[in-house]
Amino acid sequence: MTNVRVTPPPTDGRNASGLRFPGRISQQQVAEARRDLGRRLAAWRAEQGLTQMQLAKSICYSRSSVANAEIGRDTSVRRFWQDADRAVDAQGALLAAFDQMAALVRDFNAQRAQARDEERQRRAGRTATRASHTATADCGCGTVIVGRWTGHETRALREALRMTVPDFARHLGVAPETVSGWEHQHTRTPPPTMATQAVLDETLTLADSNVKARFLLILDTLNHRT
Repeated sequence: MTNVRVTPPPTDGRNASGLRFPGRISQQQVAEARRDLGRRLAAWRAEQGLTQMQLAKSICYSRSSVANAEIGRDTSVRRFWQDADRAVDAQGALLAAFDQMAALVRDFNAQRAQARDEERQRRAGRTATRASHTATADCGCGTVIVGRWTGHETRALREALRMTVPDFARHLGVAPETVSGWEHQHTRTPPPTMATQAVLDETLTLADSNVKARFLLILDTLNHRT
């Protein structure tokens, strides 16, 4: 599976950006950061006198997407917060809060991956060897990188997120027919643009370890079917 690479996490106490962890990040801290970001969105929206439906229409998302974002259930992608920031006239404050939350999530995932890797090495009493795709998915370690998004990768990510084709299309800002075209490898459907691939990259990066594990397992199954 040359199109997808799983990069082992650093083992010297640094995160993926090369910075040392400022402290142990807990799941509760991540959850609270997501909720705080959602509360900020709700406050800015209320200040502008907008309902969830009005905000959703102005940024071309569903009302449920806004509602889920406001309770911290779905922090979506950066483009959502960029558009929302502009719609509520937050002047960059809302987008900056998202960037801070996203950095915390990335550090938490890297921290957890590192802890699991160290525990595996302690149990084995030696440096962990390269695992199979299934073993990598089970342990949830490392950073998953897609070299180029094709129909297989987009379908695997959609199914890993447990999203329908219409919901996934809204998430990416494309038509449902486009997502179906990718997944069924229709020759008339253009491949994901660079901008869409960047959104797919970000979605996978911000996903939790369970989603990444499902992504690898589903992708491996799809590849074996062809």
